[in-house]
Amino acid sequence: MQKDAIDEILDQWSEERPDLDTASLGVVIRVMTLYRSFSRQATRALEPLALELWEYDVLSALRRQGEPYTLPATRLARETGLSSGAMTNRIDRLETRGLVRRRPDRNDRRGVNVSLTAKGRKLIDKAIQHRLDSARDSLEALDAEQQRELAALLRAAVLAAPGAG
Repeated sequence: MQKDAIDEILDQWSEERPDLDTASLGVVIRVMTLYRSFSRQATRALEPLALELWEYDVLSALRRQGEPYTLPATRLARETGLSSGAMTNRIDRLETRGLVRRRPDRNDRRGVNVSLTAKGRKLIDKAIQHRLDSARDSLEALDAEQQRELAALLRAAVLAAPGAG
């Protein structure tokens, strides 16, 4: 099996501290390395659409809901892993671009609902194909069965990780 740069790091630790079991660190460092690489690839994939990755995340969360493509701002923040303050800032920026619209929640006077505009829906419908193409390209070294196996292993890790699932 071919070694990668992370194997070198783990080998160095094994030489210096043979009493340590570094197997779990090898997995975590590889996942973190892939995250950085995948994020860069996703960012590049969205550049032709003049869309930032964070914008994609918010628009995608709304689009996945189905018609009327609306969520309360608090739930949208949860869906995207953001604080309410960060979400407010992002909604402001997306609203300025004409991609979302905010309206008062009729059931909660303090609440705000956020909806995709027609322009936002058109953009996210293009963007999802760019993201899918980028994801496919990112994993081209793995065949379909390997991708399914990796997805299953990562799912198990996510479900077991505190606060990740």
